[in-house]
Amino acid sequence: MHNILENKTALITGANQGLGLEIAKKYISAGANLSLCARNEKLLEEAHKALERLKINPNQKIVTFSCDVSSLTDVKKFVRGSISELGDCHILVNNAGIYGPKGHIEDNDWDEWKKTIEINLYGSILMLREIAPYFKKQKHGKIIQLSGGGATNPLPCLSAYAVSKAGIVRFIETLAEEVREFGIDVNAIAPGALNTKMLDEILEAGPEKVGKTFYDRAVKQKKDGGAPIELGADLALFLASSSSNGITAKLISAVWDNWKDWPNHIADLNTSDAYTLRRIAGRDRGFSWGDK
Repeated sequence: MHNILENKTALITGANQGLGLEIAKKYISAGANLSLCARNEKLLEEAHKALERLKINPNQKIVTFSCDVSSLTDVKKFVRGSISELGDCHILVNNAGIYGPKGHIEDNDWDEWKKTIEINLYGSILMLREIAPYFKKQKHGKIIQLSGGGATNPLPCLSAYAVSKAGIVRFIETLAEEVREFGIDVNAIAPGALNTKMLDEILEAGPEKVGKTFYDRAVKQKKDGGAPIELGADLALFLASSSSNGITAKLISAVWDNWKDWPNHIADLNTSDAYTLRRIAGRDRGFSWGDK
């Protein structure tokens, strides 16, 4: 995968720690130019310094922006400033996200609940709205959206997070169809259960807030190590590269899907609803009584 992003420019949100930073490391090591944004400027500066040491050629550029993705003003400044400083853009990684309030919906602080939707759902959509005209004009682009278990499973006591993640996956599927004719690939990633600061949030909240089942699962994940963060970053690198051309409108598991082999099955992928969010009818589960 060496040099596979040479002369490519990527914008990555929430890139100062965790998976966002791991993706940035993969991209810089593959030859890309980077524009990174996050809200914590101190961590962003530290990430910038670490990434500078991973350059594979001295001409690679890295720029950073302080950005709240839920702010239209900040998003415009980030996207337009990135293109102005780096000259172009080929890849957008929407990674920024939060868990939001924990506990039963009636006990959640409503402002915190709404803010979670604004960051996870609206923030990603704002980025996509801003970059889509640019990608359409150049008739090429790679859009990579981070999703997760909240999109495919109910998450009691984490309702804002679950709703935002399910919503953004359906938006990704919809956007992929809107831009298919322009050569733009749009996909979502489920990176697996990662041992990041978000896991620490769950452990700190405790079973009273997040429920005993989810808390016990988090304790086990912390002990066992969780899914390797490199898997999600490797998938993000694959989706940013030309190797994935034509793969679009899919929710892809970094852990469970054999995505490295998918380029050999583009026709099947493009004519199937596999790896998408869909309603499960009774007939799909062998029930004879539920469907006409």
